Amino acid sequence: MADTHAKGHDYHLVEPSPWPALGALGALTLASGFIWFMHEGPPWIAVIGGLIILYTMFVWWRDVIREAKDEGHHTPVVQLHLRFGMIMFIASEVMFFMAWFWAYFNAAIYPTEQMGGVWPPEGIHTFDPWHLPLINTLILLTSSTTVTWAHHAVREGNQKSAVQGLIVTVLLGAIFTCVQAYEYANAAFTFTGGIYGSTFFMATGFHGVHVLIGTIFLLVCLIRTAKGHFKPDHHFGLEAAAWYWHFVDVVWLFLFCFIYVWGAGTLAAH
Repeated sequence: MADTHAKGHDYHLVEPSPWPALGALGALTLASGFIWFMHEGPPWIAVIGGLIILYTMFVWWRDVIREAKDEGHHTPVVQLHLRFGMIMFIASEVMFFMAWFWAYFNAAIYPTEQMGGVWPPEGIHTFDPWHLPLINTLILLTSSTTVTWAHHAVREGNQKSAVQGLIVTVLLGAIFTCVQAYEYANAAFTFTGGIYGSTFFMATGFHGVHVLIGTIFLLVCLIRTAKGHFKPDHHFGLEAAAWYWHFVDVVWLFLFCFIYVWGAGTLAAH
């Protein structure tokens, strides 16, 4: 707070950092290496790019945590702007998933002659939505409750309860990923098996990646909570993780209703 008075304003003017340039280099290396790998090139270039990105994420967010916890740069005004930034990020993620839903609905509502005029196409055996997909739905809904429990515990200054809530949430996220991996391993269709497999695996697969990222996000919050980083009036990191996790839950509900339940229903109708 003394630093705020010394500089005469509540805003955080960040110091020059090498991490944006390093992150851009990592992204370029990853994309170039992956494209080359898809054209029968070596995989190690893409691996190097991925490692550069992971390193950049670690050191950059390490600096952000230091700026917030030790240097006091995250004033209420800065925290408000961070919230706006997180809202815009989630909005961009909504648009990202809209693309996959659009592709699915375009094929499902207007099946072409190449598909046999029906959806799902002939020969596709969809998943039973009331088995593993329903289990995963209950898992994610429960995890949404436990992360809210942890968030409220932090706001009330109850560190022990917050740690407990985050432990349960992280475990549920890991279980969801394991169940989905088992489901993929036993799928009766493949990613390259036509429009149904492509839209199914792209939509649910990208959601699975978001669950994995969210689980890591919450794991970091768990470690920080156990170390006492979060205070009742200063815990944006956990709040952002909770928002992200709720977004992941909502996307899954749409996937479950339209791709699993509605898809299986149209198959039964045909």
